[in-house]
Amino acid sequence: MLGPAEVGMPSLEELIHQAQAVRGIPPGRASFPFSSIGAVLQEHMRSRPDQLFLIYYNEANERYQYTYAEFAQSVLKNACLLQAWGIRPGMRIATAAHNHPDTIVQYFAAWTTGASVVPLNMAEEDSRLRYILENSGVRLLFCREEYLERLSNFCPGGVDVVPVYADRSRPDGFHRLLQHYEPAEIPRENFLEREALIVYTSGTTGLPKGVVLVQRNLFADGYDIARWHRIDETTRMMCVLPVHHVNGTIVTHVTPFLVGASVVLNRKFQTEFFFPRIVSEGVHIVSVVPTLLAFLLEADADPLGAPWRGFRHVICGAGPLTSELAQRFEQRYRIPIIHGYGLSETTCYSCFLPVEQNWEEHTHWMQDYGFPSIGIPIPCNEMAVHDASGNALPEGERGEIVIRGWNVMRGYFANPKANEEAFTHGWFRSGDEGFYRTDSQGRLYFFITGRLKELIIRGGVNISPLEIDEVLARAPGVRAGIAVGFEHELYGEEVGALIIPEEGASPEAIRRFCACYLPFYKVPKVVLFADSLPVTTTGKYQRNRVRHLFEPWKRVQFRPEEILGERASP
Repeated sequence: MLGPAEVGMPSLEELIHQAQAVRGIPPGRASFPFSSIGAVLQEHMRSRPDQLFLIYYNEANERYQYTYAEFAQSVLKNACLLQAWGIRPGMRIATAAHNHPDTIVQYFAAWTTGASVVPLNMAEEDSRLRYILENSGVRLLFCREEYLERLSNFCPGGVDVVPVYADRSRPDGFHRLLQHYEPAEIPRENFLEREALIVYTSGTTGLPKGVVLVQRNLFADGYDIARWHRIDETTRMMCVLPVHHVNGTIVTHVTPFLVGASVVLNRKFQTEFFFPRIVSEGVHIVSVVPTLLAFLLEADADPLGAPWRGFRHVICGAGPLTSELAQRFEQRYRIPIIHGYGLSETTCYSCFLPVEQNWEEHTHWMQDYGFPSIGIPIPCNEMAVHDASGNALPEGERGEIVIRGWNVMRGYFANPKANEEAFTHGWFRSGDEGFYRTDSQGRLYFFITGRLKELIIRGGVNISPLEIDEVLARAPGVRAGIAVGFEHELYGEEVGALIIPEEGASPEAIRRFCACYLPFYKVPKVVLFADSLPVTTTGKYQRNRVRHLFEPWKRVQFRPEEILGERASP
């Protein structure tokens, strides 16, 4: 049998290289002010040592702050610890953590040494965490004390563990260990093509896929995000999203770091502190997901005059934003939503609505097409809409959104099949359906209409329905069943289940069974019974055909004590 090269077809490697170029310019010709994260750190130590970089509010809402010099000191001591542990360029560390300055220090220490970070989402099941650690070949794990009890369940043998305690005096803990090390020398090497992150994202199969990003990806996306949103050394951003996700990492830490700005990092999002913290800290921009906008509206949070005190806008993406939610938020708060779109596979964001639009034009693109526009491509990448054969579609016609550019990942880690599917035509195939419209300047404004992939995106978090299907198949009283993502006002999408029941089956028992094997956010909140499931002629489930059955529950807020007790009703 002839291979691709023998019949004149590009190889997979060539297709990936094509997808990493923008307007024909390969990433090797991209020009950045620095050749590594460490080089940026060194410049900040020289030019702005006393400027604030990181402000942190913990779960008790206690405030801590770190100048660039203090942050750099911790990063370089941590880098020395990594080197002493045998971590070399190209090796990988992992973090079992949550939003905390320690986590950010660990990220930047790895990047400074040329190593890579595998962030763990500790809301995941232990079996999936173990798979991620085994699949990625991690050598060292920083584990916060909250997760140490689970360690034996998810950490495979051969992985060294550094516990991270809140009590900084614990002799075997991260902070005491750092005291034994002097700041490391910053390597002079060019690390642009060094692996920086492997972010595991749920796919349409049960096992997560590892998205491999290099430092060049971080530079390309970070600098363009900064230019687009006019972020410079005078700008203050705020992070309320989890830093194990690229949104929390790239938008509100890497981006401000690259340009010398500052960040207010929150342990978690809290509605009652959102606007007060923006005002008290002089925040200019916050990145959110649509769910958080819904929470603020539900609470009727007082903006405390934030729009007139320097607060510019919210960046919003990572989940389905409806025109209705956008309209209600913007009318209530008079704060522009700069809607955007991207994926872990494209580092983070690939497009945004323009920041400089007047209110009338902004509202036009948010409201007049049935879907809020996700904006126009940022310079480091280009976007198009293709049919199934990789042909570009004309304006207004729906197809698959595809992307190519300097921010496109190196590929899925150790997953040739997934790479072949993602880069079939020399573009990265998003799996999202959409279309575009052209403005008077000839710019393409893109819109998302749905997903070709079957991911459920709840509050900005990707959930694989097949994973839930597997649990449903084992549930009592279930003859057959499928997970269905349905439209939800608070979370963008929520999880439901359509079941062919056996005699004596009950929705309550099925939900309780699922809760034994899945975290609450993956548990079907609504279980409906049916005589049949929608399938194609080849036996594939057609989940989108039954989404409308769950419409009565789109405004219901599901709470664990309610959903796992009495039956929810619309």
